[in-house]
Amino acid sequence: MREFDLGADRLQSALTKRFLIPALPALEAMFLALRAETDRVLGDEAVARYGKPYPYGMCLEITIDVLSRLNSRLNRPRSAGERALKAFFANGGQGRMVWGVLRDRYFQNAIQLGSLYVDVSNDTVDVRKAKVEILPMRESGLALVRDAAHFVRIASDYWAMTFYANTALPSLAPAFPMIAVDRKGQIQIQAKVGYMMRLFGADGFRLAEQWLRDGPPAPPAVVRALRSVCSPDLLAENPTVGADEAIRACKRLRAAGTIVDEAWAARMQALFDQAPATRLVAQAPVSARGAIADERRTNARPVVGIEAIAA
Repeated sequence: MREFDLGADRLQSALTKRFLIPALPALEAMFLALRAETDRVLGDEAVARYGKPYPYGMCLEITIDVLSRLNSRLNRPRSAGERALKAFFANGGQGRMVWGVLRDRYFQNAIQLGSLYVDVSNDTVDVRKAKVEILPMRESGLALVRDAAHFVRIASDYWAMTFYANTALPSLAPAFPMIAVDRKGQIQIQAKVGYMMRLFGADGFRLAEQWLRDGPPAPPAVVRALRSVCSPDLLAENPTVGADEAIRACKRLRAAGTIVDEAWAARMQALFDQAPATRLVAQAPVSARGAIADERRTNARPVVGIEAIAA
């Protein structure tokens, strides 16, 4: 499975048809049972984090918890769903956790099993919906984020944020080219999302450079507020601000042939943590609803079996 493609090749499609399609009712029952266990554990966490009833906003946490429970059972499967899934993996089937834009409305974490879309947190935006949804991936409505403008278009409405080019911290702009400001004036660079970092790095940071060139520059008040809470070391790396310097940072990484691997991502995430979220004191851009989203949102890495997904 390729990271920037949700399609399934002929082998994965054939394995899905052989092992998973005949077992769909059993798979749904298995995921519903796992989700019930998850609900008992995570039920109080949503209120503390989002100020709204569980399971609102908990798609990542629910998905990871369900997968961790499934991992512990596949070595000794007991239900029909578990046996079907183990047979699927034993014959070369692949699964991964995916994150993207669902039906052009909001971000969602889900699971891809072969050519199937499995959403075990289907009710985290609308609690009236079924807890688990299993569909052919091509019918799911899930699309991977294409670029910064695509991310901004969805996040601006879904999270009620105003987005600017990251002209405040040019050294971070290749990986985190956006600054978000919510309706309460909270400011944070965006986005500490594994998929987004890999997407920007995949083409030599040209997508990040495009947003830095075309996106609205951060207002001076936003730049000052963000830089006021940065670590001294990070400020020392960024003595000047502005779009030109941020664009040059992208060009330098591209010219150096920077390899976007786990080590690079870890370094950039550590630098991200040196620029904590802060708040505008005087005024904040007006938006409709929401707040800065949990920055642990992440996307898939291909795996041979489910056990690697939640690692």
